[in-house]
Amino acid sequence: MGTKLYLIRIFKSLKRWIIKSFASFFKWIILGIITGAAVGLCSGAFHASLEYAAVLRNKYQYIILLLPVLGVSIVFIYKLLGLIHDKGTNMVILAVRDGENMTWKNTMGIFTGSVLTHLGGGSAGREGAALQIGGSIGSQIGLWLRLDKQDHRLITMCGMSAGFSALFGTPAAAAFFSMEVISVGIMHYSAVVPCIISAIAGYKISSYAGVAPSRMDIKVSEVDIVFYLKIALLAVMCAFLSILFCFVLKNSGRLYKKAFKNPYLRIALGGIFVIALTFICQTREYNGAGMEFVRKAFETRSHIWEFALKLLFTAVTLGAGFKGGEILPAFFVGSAFGSAVSGILGIDCSMGAAIGLACLFCGITNCPVASVLMCAELFGIKYLPVFMLACGISYMLSGYGGLYSEQKIMYSKLEPKFIDRK
Repeated sequence: MGTKLYLIRIFKSLKRWIIKSFASFFKWIILGIITGAAVGLCSGAFHASLEYAAVLRNKYQYIILLLPVLGVSIVFIYKLLGLIHDKGTNMVILAVRDGENMTWKNTMGIFTGSVLTHLGGGSAGREGAALQIGGSIGSQIGLWLRLDKQDHRLITMCGMSAGFSALFGTPAAAAFFSMEVISVGIMHYSAVVPCIISAIAGYKISSYAGVAPSRMDIKVSEVDIVFYLKIALLAVMCAFLSILFCFVLKNSGRLYKKAFKNPYLRIALGGIFVIALTFICQTREYNGAGMEFVRKAFETRSHIWEFALKLLFTAVTLGAGFKGGEILPAFFVGSAFGSAVSGILGIDCSMGAAIGLACLFCGITNCPVASVLMCAELFGIKYLPVFMLACGISYMLSGYGGLYSEQKIMYSKLEPKFIDRK
């Protein structure tokens, strides 16, 4: 009799576990597809708008003179939407970690603000904006469906994954990035299936909308111990570059706010500064996102000053209050630096550009797993051990700063120790 009751209890426990597990599984399959599809459609429209803005900017080159006016329009739009104290990508991190709500207003703000910034020639990216668009769409869907606090956090992460994947074509990196970036050292494994489903859905929907994934070829003559030492040295340099990148971007915004209290005046003057820099440099390479330059850095060796000029243009643009992402400018800076230094190290410029891109991304986001996965998707798996070494070194030596001030470093980078610090 005792054995029979024991078996009945086991059966009931197993039944409850199966019902609960599969109910959650199918729920997140459906929610992941819905979120990924919605974000993919919006990202397709966002990509098309940015491309059209770039076409107009290249066709009517003196449209850059309207950048101060477009900047003032961005501040007005954000004020109209009630986003006076907008925190950018940090807001998405807060939405996941602390349960802050994002709505369609955040989507509209970053969408229009980024398009206007690109139209006028501001130096900004799109992937950071895609994180905000995806996160805000996911959060809004969660509000509409009245999900509880924990599920609302998960669906916001789904939106982040779908947005990053849709714009850059790296679903694996996008899925793990949203799980890794919130609290470094603690992976949100409960979001694995939802984020992967959303990332794949967003990627597929956006590809149907005409968003082509980015892929670059790498040339390597021989992989030996000397080659690994050269890669390690480049990774060390990129780790320090990531510290410089974050320092410049953060302090540019602080300097602007300290010097110019009025946001309208601040962004207008920022637009004037970008115009002045453009005419001084006599090139439009540093305006816009700069993906064309990233591809060029893989084919021909860059000049050493090009990464510094892109960093300057980006700091002047985003510090003033223009909208867009920081990730694609980081790709520009990293690939330009790696391509330029590769000549000194005696490696092909394509490998130098790839290491620079990956290591700078890893150093500023503190996301080594997503960085390695991104390398596999962008460059193939042939040299995966090389990228693992480089990203590991960059992560370890990039310090406790980062691109996102609300990001938390939960565990030390140097020893197995809980630190929980921003």
